[in-house]
Amino acid sequence: MHSIKELKDGDESCFRKVFDQYHQKLYLFILYKTKSEYIAEEVVQMAFTKLWQCRQTLQEEYTISTQLFRMATTILIDFLRKYNNKEAVTAGLDVINIEKGIDSTNEKMRGAELQKRISEAVNDLPPVRKQVFEMSREQGMSYREIAETLSVSSKTVEAHIYKALKQIKKHII
Repeated sequence: MHSIKELKDGDESCFRKVFDQYHQKLYLFILYKTKSEYIAEEVVQMAFTKLWQCRQTLQEEYTISTQLFRMATTILIDFLRKYNNKEAVTAGLDVINIEKGIDSTNEKMRGAELQKRISEAVNDLPPVRKQVFEMSREQGMSYREIAETLSVSSKTVEAHIYKALKQIKKHII
């Protein structure tokens, strides 16, 4: 069992052990709930990030497992709520635009510009990170499939994706 006190103290080796012990279990739990590898990967990554960022607020009377799965469940609910709201808002805006006869040329140009900036950012990634990112986002491969193809751990793939997204975000903002 891993000590919550160790996590609160910022013990990275303890966090690594927690990650190694619960990553697959949490992934399978979220995958079972959503039937989506993409959502499962994203939620698990966000849950471990939140566990580390909020380690000072962990409660010693509950197990790490309980708190981690609770975080993941909350993240999943928020993720799905946000996804559903985006769809509803987008559908509503499409209806409004059609009803008002708004020319969407400017919107298309902004979208094309954004896509161009994203492509530039992806091209600026280090070679291995770019390859991992493209395998994930363009080829639709899961972290596990990428890891097997490149003979690396899925945690390494996850780290590459995280760093790639961070770099791309900096580039387009």
